[in-house]
Amino acid sequence: YEAKDFSCGLFDPQTQVVAQSEDIGAHVVPLPWSVKFAMEDFGDDLAPGDVILLNDPYRGGTHLNDVTIIYPVFDGDRLIFFPAVREHWADVGGAVPGSMSGTASEIYQEGVRIPPLKIMERGKLNQAAFDLIIGNMRVPEERIGDFEAGITACRTAERRIRELVARYGIDALLAAVRQNLDRSERRMRERIAEIPDGVYRYEDYLETFEGGKLEPLRLPLELTVSGDRIRADFTGASPQVPVPVNSTLAVTAASVFIVLKSVLDPKAALNHGSFRPVEVVAPEGTIVNVTRPAPAGSHGEIRKRVIATMLGALSQVIPEKVSGDVHRTSFHNLIGGIHPATGKEYVHYEWSSGGNGGFAENDGPSAMAAIDWGDLSTVQPSEVLETRFPLRVEFSRLGEGTSGAGLHRGGQSMQRGLRVLAPNATYSLLSDGAVLPAFGIEGGGAAAPVDSHVLRGGRELTFPTPGKVGGFKLKRDDIVVIRSAGGGGFGDPLQRMPELVAEDVSEGYFSAAEAKGVYGVALTAKGTPDLRATKALRVKLLAKRFLLAVVATDVPLYRKGPVSERRICPLHPIDA
Repeated sequence: YEAKDFSCGLFDPQTQVVAQSEDIGAHVVPLPWSVKFAMEDFGDDLAPGDVILLNDPYRGGTHLNDVTIIYPVFDGDRLIFFPAVREHWADVGGAVPGSMSGTASEIYQEGVRIPPLKIMERGKLNQAAFDLIIGNMRVPEERIGDFEAGITACRTAERRIRELVARYGIDALLAAVRQNLDRSERRMRERIAEIPDGVYRYEDYLETFEGGKLEPLRLPLELTVSGDRIRADFTGASPQVPVPVNSTLAVTAASVFIVLKSVLDPKAALNHGSFRPVEVVAPEGTIVNVTRPAPAGSHGEIRKRVIATMLGALSQVIPEKVSGDVHRTSFHNLIGGIHPATGKEYVHYEWSSGGNGGFAENDGPSAMAAIDWGDLSTVQPSEVLETRFPLRVEFSRLGEGTSGAGLHRGGQSMQRGLRVLAPNATYSLLSDGAVLPAFGIEGGGAAAPVDSHVLRGGRELTFPTPGKVGGFKLKRDDIVVIRSAGGGGFGDPLQRMPELVAEDVSEGYFSAAEAKGVYGVALTAKGTPDLRATKALRVKLLAKRFLLAVVATDVPLYRKGPVSERRICPLHPIDA
């Protein structure tokens, strides 16, 4: 209830997004695909009072927990708009409480998949279908509330639309919509045209594990700027795998749009016009365009990686407009079981935000939702959590030493400890970036990766696959310790003002040892910078650096792994 994990959008009959609320870009930007697939199914077979329900990732969705309600609005017999709501339902009947398992191998383990379905027809609820859906989900009373809240939001949108139609007339209203879309298109084309033409490449990797060993999955991007158009091509991405690291074309394309809108045109309203100059290529059957039956729960992880490749590519040409990498993952932590006080099921969903990347003007924000999360809450409030669930928050704090170093450092992560007060429960984690950290740009350093473990009787219990857990059994008084990832740095850390480094140490962001060894700042006994010693130390650290010449050879760029290609970096024997 406190998460604000829902989004609202308004669409025209051509399934173009006309307007959106200040919600979650990760929800609302992929919504046009869901509306498009629903229209393909029902076409002209829609009437006033019909309501469409769906969550199918393969048909324009994100992950199964994000349930979409599409509400056609008519002016007489004329279809004029589609209000739509996408809400995160805390459980959709998957294998573990919360329905997001880090070990799922098929989508069937992630919950009930709902294709576009008329859940209401001419104003009447399809009770049998509704009961079947809700009956296969945990905490059904909450799911009913989720549905009714979404319907109420759509009815509110309908009422406001009718007020506008009565005031201005439908033809004037639709003409204004067209003008607004065209205006947004012109703005985006103008911003794209300011980028030098060229082909800019970047690649990142997602984490899977084979026999307990890291098996990275390659995600390459070729970003082509040509005049006032941009093409993002992910050809060469790893084939989809029976591990929750795949996602859909809608999510991949939306991630590209989120970066471009945030970087190039952040102040104007977002609508479909902004998307028109952008082309996205994501081959089917890969981790960026998954097909049945591979799991699709990792929409947040693919999204963060696509955003990372976009930031990396754009940093080569407009570094002053982008940041270091954000916190690698949406970091889905789930604890569930039976509440001892009520005897009913409960599901707690925890997504502690991480650090954002440093950028040209300033340090990256700490423990804050990234650009794809919009106004999603940073963390679940302790008071609400402890009131509703048999859990106690032992601590919530910034993770010391987790930011990427830089002229402008990345943001700090968040670390939280949750004590289990019930006799038993289960813990699941779906994340990425437990091994490969958020990168810096312009000489900035990498941040700390995510971390998760359980404290039991003074012992630290870790998991076989870092960042990916499915249904780990918890006992009373276990403490689940979770730490999100930090943000990557921007610029050379040896250029950071010594006074800022001293302040960082005094605030507990990192240690005096890191100040000395990474930033080259010597501190006095009082914690102030020793400027003479700092100058000498920085000269010494700079002298230890060395540059490598990059030359073209016939050596292959990639080596085939068990699942995916991985880049190799041959070194001359002298350098090695």
